[in-house]
Amino acid sequence: MELILFFRVLLRRWWLVLIPVVIVAAFTIPQWLRERSTAGGGYTVTLRYTAAQSASNVTPRDGDYQDVWLASELAVNALTDWVRSSSFEDEIIKKVPDLNATGFGVAADNKRSIGQLIMSYPDEKALASITQAAIDVMKTQAQNYFPQLGGQPAQVTFLDSPVITAAPPPIANRFAPFIRIALGLLGGMGLAFLWEYLDPFVYRRDQIEAVGLPVLASIPKK
Repeated sequence: MELILFFRVLLRRWWLVLIPVVIVAAFTIPQWLRERSTAGGGYTVTLRYTAAQSASNVTPRDGDYQDVWLASELAVNALTDWVRSSSFEDEIIKKVPDLNATGFGVAADNKRSIGQLIMSYPDEKALASITQAAIDVMKTQAQNYFPQLGGQPAQVTFLDSPVITAAPPPIANRFAPFIRIALGLLGGMGLAFLWEYLDPFVYRRDQIEAVGLPVLASIPKK
């Protein structure tokens, strides 16, 4: 019975329920469409690479080269840790002076002898410049941070050509329009029930009977 009364109120005050929804949708949907047409999450680029000491630092040998592969794996490990540091970011800023550090993101990982560099930035053209700067820094500046390289740059080979892709917006941003519209719907329902509570008029027979008054007669709508 209470559920029936609930729906009766909503049907009678449906226009009050829709008003907040329409207002919220009028502001939310255009913004959502603009974010869909642009890279709301900025842009990202992922590069895989291998690394080793300069050939002049490797002692000639015959037979087993297992230690050479181990040294390569350790070099990749070291570079992975380095690109996560502020010094790597500082080196890139030297090459890209107008870089906005607050919008720049760097992540790195490695699987044995293969390293992975992931960078993100809001502007696509700027990220292309940042990517080239990062490649140059890794190929020419590592010896300044790793004495074991003997003052010579690390041999870094990138396995992928830089491909910049649009990153999807965060999940919270993707669901934000629906959450706002749902809150507008709840607000409209609350407004409808508030209006019903404050309305002094009687619309149904059961409203009269609910206060203990007998209904002697009723006039049909037609």
